[in-house]
Amino acid sequence: MQFQLSGQKIDVTQALRNHAQSKLDRLTRLDDRIVSLNIVLSVNKLQQRAEGTLNVAGKSLHAAAAENDMYVSIDHLFDTLLAQLRRYREKLCNKHQREVREVRQYV
Repeated sequence: MQFQLSGQKIDVTQALRNHAQSKLDRLTRLDDRIVSLNIVLSVNKLQQRAEGTLNVAGKSLHAAAAENDMYVSIDHLFDTLLAQLRRYREKLCNKHQREVREVRQYV
């Protein structure tokens, strides 16, 4: 899996990178088909923003979070991506179960 962390108008410190890496472990435990994750950190006056794009096999999930603290922004970003990934996985499971039920009806 590819992980890219970049910053606009901000230097990405090792502490920010470690924080994002630790949050990434939660996503990889949920789904092992994650292809890549791109995160862009930016600062506009008092607002610190984190945007991320998560590429899963067959789907691209995007989320953004803006807070006063960059660490809180990263936390909210990963919470949003985690919720989106759970919904996507649930949708896949429901689709698969529906297909199995349809096949059983015809047999």
